[in-house]
Amino acid sequence: MFHSQVPTMDAASVPADAALLDVREQDEWDAGHVEGALHIPIGEVVARIGELPDDRLHVMCRVGGRSAQVVQYLVAQGRDAVNIDGGMYAWESAGRPMVSSDGSSPFVL
Repeated sequence: MFHSQVPTMDAASVPADAALLDVREQDEWDAGHVEGALHIPIGEVVARIGELPDDRLHVMCRVGGRSAQVVQYLVAQGRDAVNIDGGMYAWESAGRPMVSSDGSSPFVL
C-alpha cells in the first residue's frame, strides 16, 4: 500500500509530552480526542503544514491508515514523524486519556 516503510509507534509507548497530530474529521475529533493534540483533518495537512511544530510528530487517526499516509508525506518533506499504530482505537484500548469537545464521555467515532 505504501511505497516505503512508515515509522510506527505503539499507542502505549507515546510519551505523555509528545507532539500529537490528529488527522481525523471534525465529527471524529468532537467525539473523542487527546487533550492538547493539534487537529488538522487529512485533507488540510498540505495547506496547513506551516502550523506543525518542529518536534517529532506522533500522528493519529481512527485506526492508522490515514495517519500513515500523512506520516509518509511528512517524512518525504524531511519532517520527523511517526504513525501511532492502531490510532485512536489503540489509544483508547491502552487506557490513555481522552476528552470530548462538549465535555461528555469521550469515545472513538
